[in-house]
Amino acid sequence: MKIDIVRQRLRNQKLASSGFETPADVVAWLGAVQSQDFTGAKWAIGQRARGVTDADVDHAFDTGAILRTHILRPTWHFVAPADIRWMLALTAPRVQARNRLYYRHVELDDRVLATGRRIVERALEGGQPLTRAELGVTLRRGGVEWNGIRLAYVMMNAELEGVICSGARRGKQFTYVLLDERVPQVRPRDREEALAELTRRYFTSHGPATLRDYAWWSGLTMREARAGVEMLKDTLVQERVDDLTYWYAPPAAETGGRAPRAFLLPNFDEYLVAHQDRGCVIESPGSVPKGTLEYPHRLVIDGKMRGSWKRTLGLTTAAAEIRPYRPLDGDETKAVAAAADRYRRFLGMPVTMRVGRT
Repeated sequence: MKIDIVRQRLRNQKLASSGFETPADVVAWLGAVQSQDFTGAKWAIGQRARGVTDADVDHAFDTGAILRTHILRPTWHFVAPADIRWMLALTAPRVQARNRLYYRHVELDDRVLATGRRIVERALEGGQPLTRAELGVTLRRGGVEWNGIRLAYVMMNAELEGVICSGARRGKQFTYVLLDERVPQVRPRDREEALAELTRRYFTSHGPATLRDYAWWSGLTMREARAGVEMLKDTLVQERVDDLTYWYAPPAAETGGRAPRAFLLPNFDEYLVAHQDRGCVIESPGSVPKGTLEYPHRLVIDGKMRGSWKRTLGLTTAAAEIRPYRPLDGDETKAVAAAADRYRRFLGMPVTMRVGRT
């Protein structure tokens, strides 16, 4: 019998059920959680842990229980402190190679980038967190001129080189600190060990998935992805479905309790963004009616994309406006209402749900 890809992904992603109780548990399980939309990424974590609230994720971030940095593909991810160094050592060279074109475009050569890293390192020594704007002032004083995007690349380069990572927020502003002052040193992993661990982490938490999915998610080459799977061929299951080869960890025993049917997933949620081929989560060809207004986030019912939604966050209340691709029946409406209620508990404030027309 062929494996049910959607059902297994929901379970492995800890959306169908989860025993996790902290944000750090979720991040470590998934390996990395895409987080350029900080608010959405917090909700992605909250849906995968029992009773975790928005305030809990904020606390985990501000205390360094989870970090946010550029890793894997050239975008921000949440990552566990214990994983950040070996993961950077494995994946950052590929990201840096991709970034070369952008560095050249804004006239950042190796000399200027190295100078920028030294200036940033000196400014942050002693555990004083600084914002990007504050570090920009320091860089300009040190002779590194920048505009908005140039400064962003200087900071990304320092992250990828393992010099800096996220610090505690100052109000709504993000800060940087030195990685060596934020995270204790741990035993380094050699490249083969790191590749095997990243491969295991991905296919355990994101499988069933293809080699191309893994290469996309990790930013590694297909050759590296294939080598990682080869290392774990005795512990992973291989299955052919519709002319594609999927890999996954042997399924765990089913847990009790009824799994949610509907999810209000944020943009860039790992359930969707971690696979290059998302055909199995699309209900059917043409399931998105022409002219449909698409919101940034995704409504998922029974593992399939069934619409989009947007959030509006106030100081004491929030709203979730949902646009299904087709009218919902009674049971689906109840499932979506339950998803909105989970969002309410996560935010700790009333959430008004409105289901609009396509």
